[in-house]
Amino acid sequence: GALYKDKFLDPAGRIIDNANGGISHSEGQGYGLLLSYLAGNRGDFDRIWAFTRTEMMVRDDGLVAWKWDPAAKPHISDTNNASDGDLLIAYGLALAGEAWHRPDLTQSANGMAASLAAGSLETVGDLVLLKPGNSGFASGDRADGPVVNPSYWVFEALPVLAELAPAGPWNELADNGRALLVRAMKIGPSNLPPDWVSLKAEPAVADGFPQEFSYNALRIPLYLVRAGIHDRDLPAPFLSQMLDDQGRVRVVDIATGQTRQLLADSGYRIIPALVSCVLDGKPLAGDLQSFLPTDYYPSAVAGVGDQVV
Repeated sequence: GALYKDKFLDPAGRIIDNANGGISHSEGQGYGLLLSYLAGNRGDFDRIWAFTRTEMMVRDDGLVAWKWDPAAKPHISDTNNASDGDLLIAYGLALAGEAWHRPDLTQSANGMAASLAAGSLETVGDLVLLKPGNSGFASGDRADGPVVNPSYWVFEALPVLAELAPAGPWNELADNGRALLVRAMKIGPSNLPPDWVSLKAEPAVADGFPQEFSYNALRIPLYLVRAGIHDRDLPAPFLSQMLDDQGRVRVVDIATGQTRQLLADSGYRIIPALVSCVLDGKPLAGDLQSFLPTDYYPSAVAGVGDQVV
């Protein structure tokens, strides 16, 4: 936690994505809130929330603009939201509000949960889907819409949001997310879902996105086990398919099942190791028990994963 904070938390309260031009985004702010809460660090939590609230909540619907760029003027050049960032932020606020007896945080979490229910969910037939952003992904927004990102389902957050905004169809969203995952795994021969999925007809890789299982989808098994979803059919294909024989995480071509790239960063490698630990009681390899943060994203994912075991 301390290493993560020293490397990625700006004193102003923004989490810096050092591999991405030093920008901040709502997902990073959400992970930052969650990690600060889990570490019991109220000062960092308040700093991250203050920056998010004052600099990034520029929309009129109570959600967060997804990207803050130190090199741009104004710093927010795209006001679209990212629903996974909003989910993580609302979830962090709800947990901290309850644990620390902070009605101000609980009230903010309530507002965000209601805003997500009102603008970020799309019902298509009898499916409730999470739009990756409020504009650009729905059935009316693009030819192959609706397009979803299965890794945006932060399963552990959904029951909390259901308490905050009971009118929202959160339980259906959770059920549909699990069912979607099963279907998305069948798109290619590897049984791994693509990062971006078109649901216009049968699930397919969305147009204009890389046709691969990659940086987004590698979080999915972590979210499943953190949410206590131990139905083996969902996480098992990740364990058998996402690693090469040296334990590196594969970026996989969906059409062929071939490896496009190997991710050796321990922040990525710890995900399948944690899932094995939870499902099979398999101990973590020595080099994964303590690691130094490298880039923002693998470090954030590993930090959240660290709280599983």
